[in-house]
Amino acid sequence: MPRYASELARRLAREAEAVCRHYLSNGKRQGRYWLVGDVHNTPGRSLFVRLQESRKGPAGKWTDAATGEHGDLLDIVREGLGLRDFREVAAEARRFLKLPRTEPEPVSKPGHPSGPAGSQEAARRLFAISSPIEGTVVQAYLQRRGIACIHDGGSLRFHPRCYYRPDKHMPTETWPAMIAGVTDLEGRITGAHRTWLDPDGFDRIRLGKAPIDTPRRAMGDLLGNAVRFGMVDDVLVAGEGIETMLSLRYVLPTMPMAAALSANHLSALLLPPGLRRLYIARDADAAGDTVHAVLTQRAADAGIEAIALSPRLGDFNEDLHVFGLDVLRAALRFQLVPEDVVRFLHSSTAATE
Repeated sequence: MPRYASELARRLAREAEAVCRHYLSNGKRQGRYWLVGDVHNTPGRSLFVRLQESRKGPAGKWTDAATGEHGDLLDIVREGLGLRDFREVAAEARRFLKLPRTEPEPVSKPGHPSGPAGSQEAARRLFAISSPIEGTVVQAYLQRRGIACIHDGGSLRFHPRCYYRPDKHMPTETWPAMIAGVTDLEGRITGAHRTWLDPDGFDRIRLGKAPIDTPRRAMGDLLGNAVRFGMVDDVLVAGEGIETMLSLRYVLPTMPMAAALSANHLSALLLPPGLRRLYIARDADAAGDTVHAVLTQRAADAGIEAIALSPRLGDFNEDLHVFGLDVLRAALRFQLVPEDVVRFLHSSTAATE
């Protein structure tokens, strides 16, 4: 696929609702999502498209709850018109966006991670040149979100001047960033997730993130992979956001966890061999409901017990920040199976105090 495909997808995402109204006209908007039957514009509610960027992920990403398929708006254009050649898909996307017929190749800049932009190689290098988070703005950012003890297992790092470019027409900026390593089931780094942070203090609206349009971005191979906290044996907790999973690790520091980074990627998470029980740390929204259904069915097909962990508010970081550690621990006590309460929750009390 041409390297400018991601740029086309981003431009379509800026007009996500207009794209949906044009190519998925049999659907309708519900909150922050467009609901329709499938990528072929069949009436229904199985497929949902995120219309606005949020902490759950970028605009334009979609998941089909019935099939587990997911993708971006270029896929919607391709499937909606029955196109197979990417050049035809790109031409249609440009026509919709009224872009010029040619796209310049991105120009590399000195100081960026080596390897093609967004590649696994670039992600590995970025993670390697970053440093531990202790005593940095990353630690301060997480503590301000209520995560006083950060049990990341080395999956998080700090970069003091991580490159950020709003789009190809804007100059490159640098901001301090939390770098999370995305790994496969064998522990190999396949990608990296960047959260750019405000170096000057805590912004109550942005929750400490940098004052830029997209303070979260991922690079590399994400599908099926995750930011992992702890080594998996027979029990795993899987959820979307890094802060959500670190909030649960604060209460359950010895329980293995995986942050898939978005609802779409959580539904496609590869399940480790030998897994006996999967806890799904769902977010309290329509996407969380859908992902829970998809992942529960995938776990059942693999002979794995699936159990939902549900927050009182929007997600578990919000619960921790608003209600505190003791209330979150008490809520989890009633959601874990008894043997896991003994195995993970009781042993966590001393570790978190």
